[in-house]
Amino acid sequence: MDFYKTRVAFLIFMSSVCISILSAQEQEEVVITIDKLSNDVYMLTGQGGNIGIYIGQKNVFMIDDQFDRLSSKIKDAIESLTNKPIAFLFNTHMHGDHTGGNASFNNDLTTLVAHNNVRKRVMENEQKKLDDKKITQEYYNKMLPEVTFSDDITFYDGEETIMAFHVHNAHTDGDAMVYFVNNDVLHMGDTFFAGRYPFIDLNSGGSVEGFINAHKKALMVIGEETKIIPGHGRPSTKKELEEYVGVLENIRTNILTAIEAGKTLEEVKTATDISSDYDNTYGDGFIKPDVMRETFYKSLKND
Repeated sequence: MDFYKTRVAFLIFMSSVCISILSAQEQEEVVITIDKLSNDVYMLTGQGGNIGIYIGQKNVFMIDDQFDRLSSKIKDAIESLTNKPIAFLFNTHMHGDHTGGNASFNNDLTTLVAHNNVRKRVMENEQKKLDDKKITQEYYNKMLPEVTFSDDITFYDGEETIMAFHVHNAHTDGDAMVYFVNNDVLHMGDTFFAGRYPFIDLNSGGSVEGFINAHKKALMVIGEETKIIPGHGRPSTKKELEEYVGVLENIRTNILTAIEAGKTLEEVKTATDISSDYDNTYGDGFIKPDVMRETFYKSLKND
């Protein structure tokens, strides 16, 4: 009996060791790459949402921060561009692959900024960890945005104007885009998944109609030469965003037709013809075609 207990304990121990090794290897393999989009704006790609970096006259304006475990690598990447301090860290929404590093970047020089609903949802998520004693009170406090807004907020840095504006019930209920006017760069957060089907978080206030409307609002702001930082994917353009809106609108029409015809969720999930014109182009990402059709059905059915 003792032999079996010892063997079980050994297997559990080895499993935890293997998990730790895999986690360390995963972190080691992540490389932070840098794209220069304008004179002052860069996009950092690693694991999670794309990061925006604006290097201003005296300070840095940072957008999103991926996962906490990558913070040291992200800091190294930023330091390779500039030694100026980060004055503002802006969260485009509440998901952990965009806010996970908040506590690591939050210090006396850096102020966290986000929409009101981002703070509320980060508070809810972190409170659960605090209650379970997975994080400390200090860590909890440093995860929370310190300045919030309801509709829009504007920052000024020399000749640059940085406009941040809320888009309602798109990817979540707290999404905001950030537009660097003079540099002509727009960070769309997860309201845009370049080259792939979107993840629309219905459980966090997202909706298909809001998601498409967010794109249309972005198109009203930007010009033909604007560089777009998507939440996920490579840097994009106004033309690509316009094409993407057309794809989503066509799929919406097809699914609304199916709903009006009395089709069930399972029938829509398996109806490949609904999105077959686009699946080869947009269906190889995190969200597969059947999952995308399910999300569209649930959102549009409830509207």
